[in-house]
Amino acid sequence: MWHSRRVRRAAPAVAAAAALSTVVSCGAGGSAGAERAQGTPRAEATPTPSPTKTYPLSTAPRTIPAVREHEAARGPGWRAATGSAVVVAKGSEELADEGRLLAGELKTGFRSSGPVNAGDIELSLDSAGGGAPESYTLTARDDRVRITGPDEAGVFYGTRTLKQAVRSGGTMPEGVVRDRPDRPQRGLNVDIARKHFTADWIEARLREMADLKLNVLGLHFSDDQGFRIASDTHPEVVSREHLGKAEVRRILALARSLHITVVPEIDSPGHLGAVMRAHPGLQLRDVRGVPRQGAIDISDPESARIVDDLLREYARLFPGRWFHVGADEYQALTVSDPQASYPQLARAAERKYGPDATVQDLATGWLNDRAAVVRAGQKQPKAWNDGFFRGGAVSPDKGIEVEYWTGKEIGARPPAEYLAEGRKVVNLNDEYLYYVLGEPNEFTYPTGRRIYEEWTPLVLRGTAPVPERYSDQILGGRLAIWGDRAQAQTQDQVAAGIRMPLRAVSQKLWTPGRPALTWTQFNALADRLG
Repeated sequence: MWHSRRVRRAAPAVAAAAALSTVVSCGAGGSAGAERAQGTPRAEATPTPSPTKTYPLSTAPRTIPAVREHEAARGPGWRAATGSAVVVAKGSEELADEGRLLAGELKTGFRSSGPVNAGDIELSLDSAGGGAPESYTLTARDDRVRITGPDEAGVFYGTRTLKQAVRSGGTMPEGVVRDRPDRPQRGLNVDIARKHFTADWIEARLREMADLKLNVLGLHFSDDQGFRIASDTHPEVVSREHLGKAEVRRILALARSLHITVVPEIDSPGHLGAVMRAHPGLQLRDVRGVPRQGAIDISDPESARIVDDLLREYARLFPGRWFHVGADEYQALTVSDPQASYPQLARAAERKYGPDATVQDLATGWLNDRAAVVRAGQKQPKAWNDGFFRGGAVSPDKGIEVEYWTGKEIGARPPAEYLAEGRKVVNLNDEYLYYVLGEPNEFTYPTGRRIYEEWTPLVLRGTAPVPERYSDQILGGRLAIWGDRAQAQTQDQVAAGIRMPLRAVSQKLWTPGRPALTWTQFNALADRLG
């Protein structure tokens, strides 16, 4: 892995008549008048009516990602005023954290219950409404905003829309937003193994992701160059620069509050150099005794014992749904004749899977066994696409999610092959979504413009999309940072470099179809939102 359409409905016309010396609220958009009883003599001339304000139909709020549907209306929209508060509806107490966060951002008050007054924002769960996961409805009317959704995440994303609308335009436009994500997995992947990133930097990325409605952060924390999270089962493998478990728990608590799932990755049977520095006897060697970088000897039962110890330990630490088990670039399979070069692997394959089994089968069995370990820890396993081989005596477990990154490596196949097998796939296309430090092996830093104008979730490999019939099997995607040349950029430079690519990925995973804004307009909006 290294080398909306707007829906507009006319609102009733605003009446223009006003009563004697009656002041009409602009927010109400109505009128008042004193009607003279029929037949009563006129005592004095009727005063000239005072005109009320009229409003054009509203337009959709300007946000990243763009909202999928906005029902226009006439009115001034909503903005915070003295006395405004975020109010959590009765029965929706779980939204208190989301409410306090929004109140702090908009500098309003906060109430955990009570009436919703003019100027207020109400947050409410509506689990009986049948909405899609992470969806929400935001209504701006009568100088109030109401955000409802079937789950906490949906309501939270509604608060992100409100926050951005106020920042980009000063008000939340009058009308109704109905919004939901196009893909369930949307996020960022960070290689903290080869380049150490601080907890503060990771937390800043979580806050950035949350405002963009991204919900998955992958942490690749074990590789040849480093093992970056403290371990109780095998402290000997941990690098000098690493995250302590208290720091990890702090990161996880923030992520949980922002509705982001953190996915840990321990890559094996390749990319285990940091582990094997502490256990050199487990390094894979060929028939001549030459070691292979990063590759562990999967014929040795001790290799499985240590890796499984680590998988179980971190499955307990990370509370999220997924665990990534790697499986890419196992160097034993890059030679012309793996059986002859690695006879110990060939013998182990035959013992375990029969006389026709090969080293490829042993590697596939390793993947399935590691997937079984994390599944026993109540995790959904993920693995890189070049660890799923065609043919052989052993087939990769159908329940492992494929993280598709390349068509260039040994074992990598065209994405349609994985999809035709019925597999679920996540898009990390190295043509568009790989931010590789130092740009080795012909990689170039991805640009937000290229992602925004060319890439879609269907473009899994190179620049060509897979057939639309496979769309439902593509669960989403992530922008990926890889630390091949760790010193090529500082943490701050990496954050600046991924800023627009991350925003473009957010747009393309939330709102399907060609974006309404040009790249120049999108870039200007990003600058305005900060």
